[in-house]
Amino acid sequence: MHKLKVTVERIDGYCNQPRLVGDYFTVEGGEIMIPEGKCVCMWALQSMMPIFPLLQRVDSAREDWTRKACQFCCPDPKGLVHYRIERITEE
Repeated sequence: MHKLKVTVERIDGYCNQPRLVGDYFTVEGGEIMIPEGKCVCMWALQSMMPIFPLLQRVDSAREDWTRKACQFCCPDPKGLVHYRIERITEE
């Protein structure tokens, strides 16, 4: 399984959570790792969670749409927090 890194890319609205551009967390298997002193918005996380297993697949076909999926927007229409989801390849 690929490890994922989810990073706040930009904020186009007002987020009442303490999100800052550059904040991130990682997903490895079924674990979510959050840097010390940081937090993750529960609402954004629950919206992203269904796609994590799809993006973690290693053996996806070359034409698989998940290879192109890399952005996600928080479901709060006032927050408009944009996240970048990257596959991290372990060496």
